Amino acid sequence: QVQLVESGGDLVQPGGSLRLSCAASGSIYSDYAMGWYRQAPGKQRELVATIGSSGSTNYADSVKGRFTISRDNAKNTVYLQMNSLKPEDTAVYYCNVRRQITSAVSIDYWGQGTQVTVSS
Repeated sequence: QVQLVESGGDLVQPGGSLRLSCAASGSIYSDYAMGWYRQAPGKQRELVATIGSSGSTNYADSVKGRFTISRDNAKNTVYLQMNSLKPEDTAVYYCNVRRQITSAVSIDYWGQGTQVTVSS
């Protein structure tokens, strides 16, 4: 089992910055992919950014150039640095760890979510 605990969500003004953290515990291995998703009210959960075990990253177009995902394998922690925040970034942000079983089968673990609100 994997447990994920997010932190860092807050109320911030447009143009501001926040750094989210997600600490993983349990049966976690460095070859797991880690990422962040978000869900705004009335909308489906969407991918924000992912980072593979080798450090390769993937971002949603809406956050490219503003958000940076990173990971510290020694601490089993993934981070999301969010700059130039916009009101449309307001959402609950969820940490994700994906264990790839086969090329077609994976197991996802989720954190409880942390609220990010961008408003003046």
